[in-house]
Amino acid sequence: MRRLLELVLVILLAAAGTAAAAPLVVKLSHVVAENTPKGQAALKFKELAEKKLPGKVEVQVFPNSQLFGDGKEMEALLLGDVQIIAPSLSKFDRYTKKLQVFDLPFLFENIQAVDRFQQSRAGRDLLDAMRSKGIKGLGYWHNGMKQLSSDKPQLRVPEDVKGLKFRIQQSDVLEAQFRALGANPQKMAFSEVYQALQTGVVDGQENTWSNMYSQKFYEVQKTIAETNHGVVDYMVITNAKWWDGLPPDIRKGLQEAMDEATAYGNGIANQFNERDKKRIADAGKAKIQALSKDDLARWKKAMEPVWKRFEPDIGKDLIEAAHKANG
Repeated sequence: MRRLLELVLVILLAAAGTAAAAPLVVKLSHVVAENTPKGQAALKFKELAEKKLPGKVEVQVFPNSQLFGDGKEMEALLLGDVQIIAPSLSKFDRYTKKLQVFDLPFLFENIQAVDRFQQSRAGRDLLDAMRSKGIKGLGYWHNGMKQLSSDKPQLRVPEDVKGLKFRIQQSDVLEAQFRALGANPQKMAFSEVYQALQTGVVDGQENTWSNMYSQKFYEVQKTIAETNHGVVDYMVITNAKWWDGLPPDIRKGLQEAMDEATAYGNGIANQFNERDKKRIADAGKAKIQALSKDDLARWKKAMEPVWKRFEPDIGKDLIEAAHKANG
């Protein structure tokens, strides 16, 4: 009997040792393709985290809404079903109105200005703006500046979009932006956009060159106007309680891996967009419409009221801080 008890104890201790040695599984879910800046940053994070924490961490990356789509990923994060996600900055207005600053049209001149703001004190403070809601920001990932597309042959001035249906993200600012143009915004998950464009459920959409190429939106649109009227960027977030409960060495290693992956992904974002703009042009399926300064001025003027409408919620000081990043 004693020998049996000793054997059972040995087995239990061995099992406990195996469990202790099992790596921490970190699931990272996102909704875009791997051949995008976000997709590449996610893979780089996996590589770096597992290198910095060998045997301690296993990062599993799920692209293209394989694990959770736009509508479910935030809930899944808060429930602990996924550890890291990277939603568009447009997705956070129900958690904090401050992040609506990134959706204001024509606020940033280029992606470099966006980067300067995100790295500023005001931008870094926004990573913790949702702590009270259980969300911790780990960094910002670039996608790029937004262009406008439609299934019409002309997309030069605001009047060209009047009455058209445009897919938008779940954002009140973006809804107001298109209503200011006289268009009809339709909130829709990213994974549904191609079919909606193909079948005419919506007439157009706004996105970066890399997203339009990787999702083949250019195949079902006639015109892409080079407006650079806004930004599509992401905040990489985690469950604050899960993050705070990690052993200090693992938390430190994951943050270092995230910082390095962020620098890598943001460094290639411009390259991807320029490459994919050329690919779209070479495909010859959608016309890329260049706009004059006068054309752009008309777009800016049409969207101007959006700033004043959302200034009370976002905060005048935060908008000014973002605007100063233009240099």
